[in-house]
Amino acid sequence: MGERVVACLSGGVDSSVAASLLVEAGHDVIGVFMRSGVSTHAQGEQQGCCSVEDALDARRVADQLGIPFYALNMEQAFGKLIDRFVADYAKGWTPNPCVLCNRWLKVGHVLQFARKLGAQKVATGHYARLVPRGERLTLARPVDAAKDQSYVLAVLEQSQLRDLLLPLGELTKPRVRELARERGLDRVAGKRDSQEICFVPGDYRQLLREKLPADAPALQPGEIQDLDGQVLGRHEGAATFTIGQRKGIGIPAKHPLYVQRTDPGKRLVVVGPSERLGRRQLEAADVTWLGALPPVGERLRARAQVRAHGRAHPGWVERTAEQAFRFVFDDDVQAVVPGQAVVVYDEPDAQVLMSGWIHHVAEQAVA
Repeated sequence: MGERVVACLSGGVDSSVAASLLVEAGHDVIGVFMRSGVSTHAQGEQQGCCSVEDALDARRVADQLGIPFYALNMEQAFGKLIDRFVADYAKGWTPNPCVLCNRWLKVGHVLQFARKLGAQKVATGHYARLVPRGERLTLARPVDAAKDQSYVLAVLEQSQLRDLLLPLGELTKPRVRELARERGLDRVAGKRDSQEICFVPGDYRQLLREKLPADAPALQPGEIQDLDGQVLGRHEGAATFTIGQRKGIGIPAKHPLYVQRTDPGKRLVVVGPSERLGRRQLEAADVTWLGALPPVGERLRARAQVRAHGRAHPGWVERTAEQAFRFVFDDDVQAVVPGQAVVVYDEPDAQVLMSGWIHHVAEQAVA
């Protein structure tokens, strides 16, 4: 008998096949589903990863695999995630809750539960590979580049990576669907990937209105200005806009306008043309170092990815403090947004060096 492993079952094909592979490898597998307590999706509707329908699918898979199954009530833990989501929007940032969910809940909280069951590892259906880098572990891109999820796992600490299994890192998505059919997991074999934020079943703006005080500046009417400070119109709340947004601005113009920045404290939304969305530099804090820590002030060639499904852009990275770094892009990169995660990969091996949370961006590189 292999190790005791807790497998995160989301009710989708990826986590289901990951669990089945572990069972076949001889591990003592226990299935776990995270119940957020806040999802209200209708049956059959495109949904996030924590709906009632997903929970039923996860239980069916566990029954087929012949493994124990637990549905964890994680409403309180999800509350922490929701609070961070709302707070980021309230200060004009664009949050990235799915990345934090992996650190706090999917690996963090579930790992604590695994310990209570005497399990040595936690497994997920993410597409990424764990590789040693000196005395540490880091993440590498998977075989299926189109499904690469190393970005959303890059905030995990070393202690979490050491207890993590990623059975799908060497597989492609089409092969995973084939494996599901071969194992009789027909219910999930053709299931679509989740797209929405699981605790926002509808419009995220409604969540902000429910969670923020009614008199919060972020929800108060204010001005929409162009980049020169000229007033173009009015809005009903700066927190309901995101950087890069084009639709729903409500300003007639000869050329498309995009949200350039928001300042909820001043009740301000600034818009401009798409070419002004480019940014040359970012600063990140709350850093997770996966590679060896570079000395403060040392500059390294690397590539930075600022969105889960974006590409990594070349440039220079410099550690500026104990828990901070600066990245200067070779060329302008669009939609580099405070509140999002940034993941830095080394150039030759496409392995994660570090990750952090963007807190400042600049149109021009500052020496």
